[in-house]
Amino acid sequence: MKIATFCAPLVAVGIISSPLLAQDTGVIGPSPYEFTTQTWMQPFAQDGFTWGGNSGVHVESQDRIFVLQRGETELPDPLPPEYTNFAGSLGWNVLRGRGRVWRNCIYVIDSNGNLLEVWDQWDHLFMGTDGPGPHRIRQSPYDPDKRVWVIDETGHIIYVFSNDGERLLMTLGEKNVGGRDETHYHLPQDVVFLPDGKFLIADGLGDNKRIVVRNADGSYRSEFGEAGDAAHQFASVHSMALGPDEHLYALDRDQRNIKVFRQTASRNLDSYPEYEYETTWGDLGMPLDITVSEESAWVTDLNPPKIVQFNLDGSREYTWPLPTEGPDFWIEMHSLSIDRDGNLYGTDNQAGRPQKLVPRSDANPDHLVRPQYVPR
Repeated sequence: MKIATFCAPLVAVGIISSPLLAQDTGVIGPSPYEFTTQTWMQPFAQDGFTWGGNSGVHVESQDRIFVLQRGETELPDPLPPEYTNFAGSLGWNVLRGRGRVWRNCIYVIDSNGNLLEVWDQWDHLFMGTDGPGPHRIRQSPYDPDKRVWVIDETGHIIYVFSNDGERLLMTLGEKNVGGRDETHYHLPQDVVFLPDGKFLIADGLGDNKRIVVRNADGSYRSEFGEAGDAAHQFASVHSMALGPDEHLYALDRDQRNIKVFRQTASRNLDSYPEYEYETTWGDLGMPLDITVSEESAWVTDLNPPKIVQFNLDGSREYTWPLPTEGPDFWIEMHSLSIDRDGNLYGTDNQAGRPQKLVPRSDANPDHLVRPQYVPR
């Protein structure tokens, strides 16, 4: 593991954004955050390279923030004058793999943007795949060991690491072998955790369109979900979050909506957990990630890039656009996470960099993204 005392940059992409679309209902207003792009994090790649698509972020604490990226990007030589410190400044879309090398896929920073660790000892796990690569990085709020979960979309596989990155503790799936049985996945996207150690896998973006329930030891337990165009059916399962009253929020990127499920079985029964479809929240542009608090849900959305806040009855509370021009521009906020001070960290999978957003002093506190709900 490389230990570092400096900071790091990323790679970006180009996409054409339009004004806020007609599907945005409710209040539309300015961002409740200030952007710190130019004063926060600096590049850490070696000369001639920069960030790749930054696909995932998870805040463990102010002093330990995990970031997942889909390799790094080789830069042209000589560098064009418009280059700043990430590939997106060149108009590149790194999601498509331009200049990609599978290097420095997992790194750890603090809230000031200082680079603490690079888990380059695991880069080999992501090599040899024909596609974008790792998709999400997560931790269970109930895990005293704070293990780190990496969902590798293209490899059809999930890795679980020790918190220090020294050990690979568990592997779910078979690398580069997609399937729909009790031991295989097809383009898995996300994972969420239950208080008793069970966990749910979003599987996913490929052929399966299902959510798999597994026991704490990783053994198969059950699954639900099916492909189709009906309100309760999936075109994809791109992200998930758990909310109050044991509700599950499953984000369907391709149907442009969020499907809400509720648990139907008692925790004291062997059949726990079982889920039943309840309702759908629709009319999104292309939703990518979701976090749910005690009172609201926030969704990162595209076409154009924005954050949409829902009340938990499904009504829209507030929508604010992400900038698509200038030094703080976004192509997409693919993943988001919050620290205890309310700072919002987002990763751009196409423009290729992480960004930190700090609450504005005059912001309505009701519109600030809250940390993910965890049952008391």
